[in-house]
Amino acid sequence: MAGKHPDGKMSQYRWAICSLLFFATTVNYLDRQVLSLTWKDFIAPEFHWTNSDYGNITALFSIFYAFSMLFAGRFVDWMDTKKGFLWAIGVWSLGAVLHAFCGIATSGVVAGEWLVGFEGAKEAIAAVGDAGLIVTVSTSLFVFARFVLALGEAGNFPAAIKATAEFFPKKDRAFATSIFNAGATVGALLAPVTIPVIARHYGWEMSFVLIGALGFVWMGFWVFMYKKPHQHPRVNAAELAYISQDKTAETLANNNVERIERKISFAECFQYKQTWAFIFGKFMTDGVWWFYLFWTPAYLSDVYGLSSDSLMAQLLLFVLYAITLLSIIGGWLPSYFVTKQGMDPYAGRMRAMLIFAFFPLLALLAQPLGHYSYWFPVIIIGIAGAAHQAWSANIFSTVGDMFPRTAIATVTGIGGMAGGVGSYLINKGSGVLFDFAATNQWKLLGFEGIRAGYFVIFSVCAVAYLIGWGVMKLLVPKYRPIVA
Repeated sequence: MAGKHPDGKMSQYRWAICSLLFFATTVNYLDRQVLSLTWKDFIAPEFHWTNSDYGNITALFSIFYAFSMLFAGRFVDWMDTKKGFLWAIGVWSLGAVLHAFCGIATSGVVAGEWLVGFEGAKEAIAAVGDAGLIVTVSTSLFVFARFVLALGEAGNFPAAIKATAEFFPKKDRAFATSIFNAGATVGALLAPVTIPVIARHYGWEMSFVLIGALGFVWMGFWVFMYKKPHQHPRVNAAELAYISQDKTAETLANNNVERIERKISFAECFQYKQTWAFIFGKFMTDGVWWFYLFWTPAYLSDVYGLSSDSLMAQLLLFVLYAITLLSIIGGWLPSYFVTKQGMDPYAGRMRAMLIFAFFPLLALLAQPLGHYSYWFPVIIIGIAGAAHQAWSANIFSTVGDMFPRTAIATVTGIGGMAGGVGSYLINKGSGVLFDFAATNQWKLLGFEGIRAGYFVIFSVCAVAYLIGWGVMKLLVPKYRPIVA
């Protein structure tokens, strides 16, 4: 039974759940960022990595994440929200911490020194003359750690979207999603001002340990704070009625007969154009965000000589991700179209997404204007990142609009898989392209070397959203919810 609010007003516990989802996503992106902020200046010198080595690691992480997403959504629907989320964050936190011990494991394999600490491992590896062996062993170990991280992190968004559908009516879901999705930005915002500092003073290994431990802390809050709305003592009758308004309206429309939703099979999900629209939208755009996330610190180092632990690099990255906080507008704009202009939820989201799809075009100017100052590409990437997060909040919410709750996590996972494949392609391609451009002093449209490589990738990122939106609109031109 839902409880009573002390003053008789509608309780607001759904926002406490939204806050938990926000912090989970923040931890998720902090864990994801540790490698990108430490590899160039701290890890690569120790293990002799090149851009291609790092590109391989991030690309494989993306593909692991992609295929984990395919099953994570189904796993969350099977385990249900509370247990599914606990498993997800427990596994990814373990994976995050495992990165710290890759140096010791490398020392054991290449030098036979297993019972050493972090510093002892560095000394043992430095004494080995075979750089190729060190690269092979260390990258393999980091790939394994990234696999465990990806396996767990794949459950974050399916579980968060499912929890949002349980605690919010359709008209509020994009706003709630934009709030918890802002955790990605806050995680990315906190990362450059914390992780390099930890790495500089305590070693890159401790940055993985300390950041990874945050997930275990979050698990304690989730255990005690999460229950279904109709079972939660902190949710009163008024709030429960507000949360259930869509179901109530549907029941009235069906002459007061409550329809029981059947479960949609995994294979059946692929029969709907709505699933394929979500798949293509994620495939085209997820890799853009991951490219910005994984490569911006290296971009500042390669093009402008700013190491990740320098004050200027930290300031630039902080400003970049502070700009992306504007993405919260992504949740408000479709609500405006729905409530003020009477549009259905899907039409409102698609109009908002079209608006957001134009902002990434600014990335075409990132490299040309970067010739004058590094502030130009940083601000442009920040705006493009804000547009992505606004787009992301809405594309996630289209799943809740179109599919019954029994299939939301499954379809979210399928789309996440597609996004991971897109991320694999852009990360793998970027590493190869950057090494080729730098080694051969490649020239393109006035840019030379690695700058030419970044110009190509920025151009791809710029047009991805408009292409994605066009195909989604072609597949699902109007609001057509799936009736299970």
